[in-house]
Amino acid sequence: MSRIGNRAIPLPKGVEVKVADGVIRVKGPKGTLTIPAPARATLQVGPTEIKVGTTPGDQSEGSRMQGLARSLVKNMVVGVSEGFKRELDIVGVGYRADVQGRKMTLNLGFSHQILFDLPEGISAKVEEKQTRIILEGIDRQLLGETAAAIRRFRPPEPYKGKGVRYRGEFVRQKAGKKAATKAA
Repeated sequence: MSRIGNRAIPLPKGVEVKVADGVIRVKGPKGTLTIPAPARATLQVGPTEIKVGTTPGDQSEGSRMQGLARSLVKNMVVGVSEGFKRELDIVGVGYRADVQGRKMTLNLGFSHQILFDLPEGISAKVEEKQTRIILEGIDRQLLGETAAAIRRFRPPEPYKGKGVRYRGEFVRQKAGKKAATKAA
């Protein structure tokens, strides 16, 4: 049995969940999300909560699908009611970001600027010092993919820690050549 999958998902006010033709549709104040229903998982939508069950058959496969379906539906419910936020810090001299409309301009120490088109459903803003990017959206998966794509342009390097990192991410610093020669 799946421990996560057995937990009920509370439905906030203003959120509707519909399951039809193998598609789960969640509608709320911030928008609408749809996903195909995972195989071997069943949804029972009540007035205040959603319960996820399994179809009879292979127990381990059903248990995995039950936990997956519950996590996906919970993320959709939280997304359309509250939304998700991801913050990125830019560390380095002269490294900065700017957002104009749906385009983000990144200066990350290269000889050129990086132009990044924000996907539909993701909004971005840059704080005053231009070293913190705040991404917001209702789709948790798309938000994570967008943050990872921005981080991939210049991941934090281990010697000085320069680059793009997630807010609160710990970057382990290595000792440079000077420290290695003094120890010998």
